[in-house]
Amino acid sequence: MSQNLQTSGKLRPVDLARRHGLSTQAVRNYEEAGILPTAERTASGYRVYTRLHERALAAFLALVPGHGHATATAVMQAVNRDAVDQAFQLIDESHARLLRDRRTLRAVEDALRGLTAESAGTDAAGFRQMFIGPLAEELGVRPATLRKWEAAGLVRPRRDPVTGYRVYEPSDVRDAHLVHQLRRGGHLLERIAPLITQVRTAGGLEPLEGALRDWRGQLSDRSRAMLRGAAALDAYLVERG
Repeated sequence: MSQNLQTSGKLRPVDLARRHGLSTQAVRNYEEAGILPTAERTASGYRVYTRLHERALAAFLALVPGHGHATATAVMQAVNRDAVDQAFQLIDESHARLLRDRRTLRAVEDALRGLTAESAGTDAAGFRQMFIGPLAEELGVRPATLRKWEAAGLVRPRRDPVTGYRVYEPSDVRDAHLVHQLRRGGHLLERIAPLITQVRTAGGLEPLEGALRDWRGQLSDRSRAMLRGAAALDAYLVERG
């Protein structure tokens, strides 16, 4: 029966699975989830797949690396229920997220360049310990702004045990400068918080340069993956007619 099915252009679940290194159960799960169109059944109840299913599976697997499993699933489900415009909207939204990520990366890189210029000629750490008034004056902001950043978790000054004054260590001053650069670029506080966390986790600005290169590479990989996904989805749409 296998030879007859394949000769006639029809495929069993195992045939489709092997072509993509999947299990037959995974193929059945994809059909049940609406990622693949519903398969015809033989008289004995066995699923019979076709070139259309092959194209659908190839499209889904190509979409995942660039758009993620959830979006790729939603795109294929929309296509298979003839809601192609909805599928295109999902893809557009995914591209918009990628563009926002690129703009955020550019803002961080610009901020780092600004910080490098500001720290030229200072001590090895790049920044010195400061109190809230001098730091606010240096940044050209009000002390209330620094307190707002503190409430948002963007800067974490310690309190002097005697006076109770806020004391900004060099790392806090660095973070305040980075927040200031990003705010000047129009970024909201909630978008800045994850970036500051990355700076802290990296242990400073210099180690973060490597992380930024990796981030840039990941964005390029996503862009290329989206191109491959678009080509595979277009082939499936052509096959659907």
